[in-house]
Amino acid sequence: MRYLDEYRDPVLARRLLADVHAAATRPWTIMEVCGGQTHTIVRQGIDELLPAEVRMIHGPGCPVCVTPLETLDRALAIAARPEVTFTSFGDMLRVPGTRGDLLGLRARGADVRVVYSPLDAVGLAAADPDRQVVFFAVGFETTAPANAMAVLRARDLGLDNFSMLVSHVLVPPAITAVLDAPDNQVRAFLAAGHVCAVMGWSEYEPIAARYRVPIVVTGFEPLDLLEGILMAVRQLEDGRHEVENQYARAVRRSGNTAAQDAVRRVFQVTTRAWRGIGPITASGLSLAPEFADFDAERRFAVGGLDSAENADCIAGAILRGTSLPTDCAAYGTRCTPRHPLGAPMVSSEGTCAAFHNAGRTR
Repeated sequence: MRYLDEYRDPVLARRLLADVHAAATRPWTIMEVCGGQTHTIVRQGIDELLPAEVRMIHGPGCPVCVTPLETLDRALAIAARPEVTFTSFGDMLRVPGTRGDLLGLRARGADVRVVYSPLDAVGLAAADPDRQVVFFAVGFETTAPANAMAVLRARDLGLDNFSMLVSHVLVPPAITAVLDAPDNQVRAFLAAGHVCAVMGWSEYEPIAARYRVPIVVTGFEPLDLLEGILMAVRQLEDGRHEVENQYARAVRRSGNTAAQDAVRRVFQVTTRAWRGIGPITASGLSLAPEFADFDAERRFAVGGLDSAENADCIAGAILRGTSLPTDCAAYGTRCTPRHPLGAPMVSSEGTCAAFHNAGRTR
């Protein structure tokens, strides 16, 4: 297959759906980890076309959504400083902190800019040495290599006015946290293809073996997801628990070793708090001691802030997969994409936004 339309072929989709219906003989619950996969599943109605035996749970795979509230409040505190040019990808600007969001701060005069690459932020710092340029480094393993390269580039240029507010998270510890939860219902996972394109899938193999759960590396188009679901169901029915690769056109077991080397050089593994889930041991990345001078949290001393979640938002339960957006009393009324109470309604990968954009009602 070479063209996008081929991954949306309705004839092939019906065949895969028929195969899933034929394969499933017992109740199975499958979690897709990635928010991009969630949007495809909900937008295309895949979850509603599956047999009654197969239930999809939407996981914590939206990096914007799992960024903890205290980190957003640190971003707001840094961006409000008059000497700072605060840069970020666009989907972070409307995520609510305790006291507003970055877009509102920009409307009040703060120098908050959308960039398309962390290297754009490095370029801003090089062009204006009198400004402190901060990049909001949010994401899973997918975005970590580019952020690592930005730090290396800033060091090569000798920039002392560039720094990062880092909130990187890692997928395998999140899967383990879901499986260890007392209310866990997940029997198989669809792993995010873009994360595995960077990291490979060998780190999922011990998880599959220890917890006896199938893990299928899956792409993002409808046929990718249908085939990934079919592969997971067949494993479950056969009593197997392996890591399989549906996304063979983009993912190898070893991943991208050059990207991994850059990440290991610049970052170190750390405990990270996940919004709605709490701290997960060894689930995030922070700057290695060699690059501590590029740490915006340290540079601007914003470590201790009081943060408070909106009491009407059940984002935590949604991110853990124990509730759906339609279970929330504020969904579609007090919480909409235009006026969000929580991150899952803002992000292009958020589950609440996916449900709302697809017209799902309570």
